[in-house]
Amino acid sequence: MQRAGKLIGNLKLSRDSGDAEARAIAAWRVAAGKKIAEHTRATSIVRTSLIVEVEDVVWQRQLNTLRHFLIRNLAEVLGEPLITEIDFRPMPRRMQPQRAAAARPGQIADPVLDLLYRQSRNRNSA
Repeated sequence: MQRAGKLIGNLKLSRDSGDAEARAIAAWRVAAGKKIAEHTRATSIVRTSLIVEVEDVVWQRQLNTLRHFLIRNLAEVLGEPLITEIDFRPMPRRMQPQRAAAARPGQIADPVLDLLYRQSRNRNSA
């Protein structure tokens, strides 16, 4: 069974810079593996370098030692040697969307805001 990247690479499609960037960023998770992908995020391509954000300096140092293996894995997944260098940059983790623990309509801790909220609900229902 062939990887999707190789199949797509074998197709005779136009390879403009935007298309190449999107393919390389999408291929990063597969080429890096599950464990590394949890702590990194491919963001863009500058010339032939893939820019990858890492959690901290420790991850940056560790991944720098694995750079050549990751470049080889990217070439296998993409079906062509599109990336020749990887630039690991430490970035703080971004906040992910969060859900409320429970919905509690009408219960506002601030008494003034609670009064205004109740008044607006009464006006809208009347």
